[in-house]
Amino acid sequence: MIADRAAFIRANTRRLPVPHTPEIALHLADEATELWAKTEEELGQMGLPPPFWAFAWAGGQALARYVLDHPQLVAGRRVLDFASGSGLVAIAAAKAGAAHVEACDIDVFARDAIALNAAANDVRIEVIDGDLVGADRGWDVALAGDVSYERDMAQAVTDWLDALRRRGASVLIGDPGRSYLARDRLVQIAEYQVPVTRALEDAEIKRSSVWRFA
Repeated sequence: MIADRAAFIRANTRRLPVPHTPEIALHLADEATELWAKTEEELGQMGLPPPFWAFAWAGGQALARYVLDHPQLVAGRRVLDFASGSGLVAIAAAKAGAAHVEACDIDVFARDAIALNAAANDVRIEVIDGDLVGADRGWDVALAGDVSYERDMAQAVTDWLDALRRRGASVLIGDPGRSYLARDRLVQIAEYQVPVTRALEDAEIKRSSVWRFA
């Protein structure tokens, strides 16, 4: 059993600059499979989800870069980073001047990683426990990176984000071409060549885009 998740994260990651947003440094793992196995071993559980929180995924890197380069999108506003993982996009929003940033994730390790990474980057982020799909806490901006890799989840998240958009929120999605991205409902507004981990993406550079609803 892992009594101190923060200590486990520190022991199994290194604080490194994110390739596409080097102004942000995160606690990142060198090897996904090794960390995954170690997490299962320490918890005494099998079939755990991959340690998404330990990597800077392509869609999140693209979205974070866009936010940092266009701070007017979030400055002075209430921002949600959905399925935050490492907290990369939330940290970018905070650095870009958001008035209040919330980051949600269903993985308890991710929530601890977000808190560690926020502190390491000297920003304040409210970490939210649970699945917020269907909720509306009055965010001015909703950001989501790499959320279209499973069909049912992608559909539910897209419908929810579209509902937030219709009531007036600004919504941006970062994605490197995942199978279930709802391209027919979206407009591409930026594209980047993002350095990634070959073990995760089968490539060293991943073309990744930022999208808004049509």
